[in-house]
Amino acid sequence: MSIPFSELPGRHERHYRRRLGNPLFGVHRASGGDAELLEMQRLDHEELLGFLDELRATVHRAMNLRPNEGSEVILEIKERLDRLYETSAGLAEDHAANRAAIAQLIEVIMRNVERGAAGDVQAAEELVQERAARAAHYELLRWPLIADLLHPHSAIVAEDLAPTLLSADAAELDAALGLFDAGQLAALYADAARLLEGRADAPTTAAARLEQIARRLSRLRPLN
Repeated sequence: MSIPFSELPGRHERHYRRRLGNPLFGVHRASGGDAELLEMQRLDHEELLGFLDELRATVHRAMNLRPNEGSEVILEIKERLDRLYETSAGLAEDHAANRAAIAQLIEVIMRNVERGAAGDVQAAEELVQERAARAAHYELLRWPLIADLLHPHSAIVAEDLAPTLLSADAAELDAALGLFDAGQLAALYADAARLLEGRADAPTTAAARLEQIARRLSRLRPLN
């Protein structure tokens, strides 16, 4: 290839690089042509521009809220900010500053919501739980693989899930496995085991990743 890889790729190029020369992906294996890589980079660039446009518009709305703005409008803006934070984790380039700004703006909104819920014990408890869930979610999004898996239009199609996880490093796989319940993890283990059965061309770490899936599953329920 004559087209260089991006230093900080987005989700399309990341998945292209997972598939590049990886026999586990079968027909979805990337061949390494310049045209395909260039298309992945184009998609990532368009997604980045769309994100920046939506972020500017959402911040402008948030900064111009009226003092007596209705709760529906406020919560709709918060939901958009939550979505933008998640999107930013999978984009090309470094968006740590944007994520910090989004988190700060969400915090301002949450404080206003909490003031409005003062005296309501149940509402206050729900808001505490929401804060904890958001913090845990943000921690997971430190891993680009998590952002790639959670994107509503993920480039990781169903057939690519097992080879993607078998090709991950140990730390990111450990984080990703927390997204699956026992039933989903059992199905994933079965798919991954079938994929590796009798293969001599699998990545050298794939067997270790399969064992890692098995250990996580065994903590949820014994393997049959």
